[in-house]
Amino acid sequence: MSDSSLPFIAGANTVEDQRARWERKCRRTAKELLETEHKYLEQLDLVITYFVTILKAKGTLKPAVLETIFGPLESIYSASHVLSFHLERGNLGLGLENFCQNLDLYGHYAENLEQANKTLKEQLKKNKSFRRFKKLQETRPQFQGRKLEELLPLPLQRLHQYKHFFRDLLENTSPDTAEHQKLAKAVKSLSEVSQWIQGIIEKRENSLHLLRVQKLLKGQKTQVLTPGRWYIREGWLLVVPSKGEELKRRMFFLFSDILIAAKPCHPLHLLNSHKLACQAVYPLHQCTVDKVFGHTQSQGGLLTLSFPHKTLLLMSSDQQDINDWYRSLTAAVRQLKT
Repeated sequence: MSDSSLPFIAGANTVEDQRARWERKCRRTAKELLETEHKYLEQLDLVITYFVTILKAKGTLKPAVLETIFGPLESIYSASHVLSFHLERGNLGLGLENFCQNLDLYGHYAENLEQANKTLKEQLKKNKSFRRFKKLQETRPQFQGRKLEELLPLPLQRLHQYKHFFRDLLENTSPDTAEHQKLAKAVKSLSEVSQWIQGIIEKRENSLHLLRVQKLLKGQKTQVLTPGRWYIREGWLLVVPSKGEELKRRMFFLFSDILIAAKPCHPLHLLNSHKLACQAVYPLHQCTVDKVFGHTQSQGGLLTLSFPHKTLLLMSSDQQDINDWYRSLTAAVRQLKT
């Protein structure tokens, strides 16, 4: 054998070695995916068998209430059963095709989950027979002490696991195979549904923040709960008066379109001692934000918020805090103006 052929053989071996490593990693990931899919199906089966099926037969809950609590869980269970069937037979491609067709079920399940939890709590409070039934089912040995409330979020937890499994499989599958294309499609579809679900979660968290601030403020004059409004941040800042008076400590709430300034109610007030009184609401679309000092790492800083008929000077003794407020305010104003 001539010396000139050695680099070619070495290169071929390197490619073959790489393919062998990919295949080993793929087999390990596929095995783990199947094992965890079986576990996931077992857990879903508990809810389907011991709750959904029996409740349908007994009529303990009205069909509409049953649908609200469990949503498309049966369809999700069926889709996972089909995926498991194909994985057991080594048909990853077929399994992925079916899986991608049913991914929207997870988005709809996420959209319904908040209402599902709310309805479940309501039924446990007012429906004595359902309350007894739930307690009895959860004492079965198959549940291992788990409550229905712990099992309902399982599909969303599993979706997060799918992302990692499919990404690992994609990274270790040869790009020139049909399976690679199907995996790439599955990863893309998973990413889209995950973004959809993340959007649902963020909206839910934002609604909770708006409601919390609304309840913190005394009275109903200041309408915090407004469609399209997003909570950004809150915190105590010192207001510097224009006429040499004492600094005033105020709580500020920054939203996507307004800035609210509030002060604590009197501590001896019978109803509102724990609440805040709104002092002013500043519209951000007319605001200009400037940092007066605080450019260096010296202690504290000062911000100027300029409105058509008012200038607000805000101060903090914490350098990082004033910098964070500056970034948040300028970003909110810029977003509104674009």
